[in-house]
Amino acid sequence: MSADGFHGVFPYLVSPVDAAGRVKSAVLARLCDDLIAAGVHGLSPLGSTGEFAYLNWAQKKRIVEVVVDAAAGRVPVVPGVAASTTADAVRQAKEFAALGCAGILAILEAYFPLDDEAIHDYFAAIAGATDLPVVLYTNSTFQRADLSLPVIERLSRLPTVRYLKDASPNTGRLLSILERTEGRIEVFAASAHIPAAVMLIGGRGWMAGPACLAPRQSVALYDFCRRGEWTAAMDLQRRLWRLNQAFAKYNLAACIKGGLALQGYAVGDPLPPQKALSASGREDVRQLLTQLTEFPSSIHQRPSQGENP
Repeated sequence: MSADGFHGVFPYLVSPVDAAGRVKSAVLARLCDDLIAAGVHGLSPLGSTGEFAYLNWAQKKRIVEVVVDAAAGRVPVVPGVAASTTADAVRQAKEFAALGCAGILAILEAYFPLDDEAIHDYFAAIAGATDLPVVLYTNSTFQRADLSLPVIERLSRLPTVRYLKDASPNTGRLLSILERTEGRIEVFAASAHIPAAVMLIGGRGWMAGPACLAPRQSVALYDFCRRGEWTAAMDLQRRLWRLNQAFAKYNLAACIKGGLALQGYAVGDPLPPQKALSASGREDVRQLLTQLTEFPSSIHQRPSQGENP
């Protein structure tokens, strides 16, 4: 992690698991190594792309172990901590800290409705469980209990709560968060956002599954934005956005796992009862990946990992 914290492109990693429930460690380690070689700034296992809701604790722990070992300190590893009970979330955060993770992505899984006070207390407990920086995760599409602006403002005053990844399609909400938290929290875009727009309003980068399939292009887009080269950024952004549209059309994990399979990674299918990517879906993704690899070769140069934003 750079001296001024998390920034840039954090691919949400898939979770390769075989039919017997074993984590495909070699495949995951190879993916991590290749993503780092492509210039990504961090790795985030157990996000939505990582199918956290479909994994047991042993699988989650093994996935994080593999990613931490593969990263070998070259980039920060920020895994998702997701639970429906506060005690379980706190336990996960402590275990991941002990494994050598650089931060925590805090996710709330709720069955019964929760009020703002209960939601605040859940995230505050995670923030107090370790000294690691916490990234709040909010996703109004999938989560029964979402983070409201007043709760985000309160949480931003906790010393370890330093970032937020908002997966709503409302970029204006990100600007509201930045204004309301007055510099205490920095925001990352998700695949539902147009990353260049988020960078323009002050975002630190993006955490999203598409970067697994197009890491060099994602890093190039970040670099264009950071340098203020907005014409070049938008040219590349338009191409990348087509990939985002495919994810909106198909199951997220199926889409990214299917795309990775096309690139030679034996990551397997999504965990049941999810379905694998259809033949038409694979063809759509194949065409999109082909178009991205035809982008000018200058973006394929590996950027410096040591650069600060």
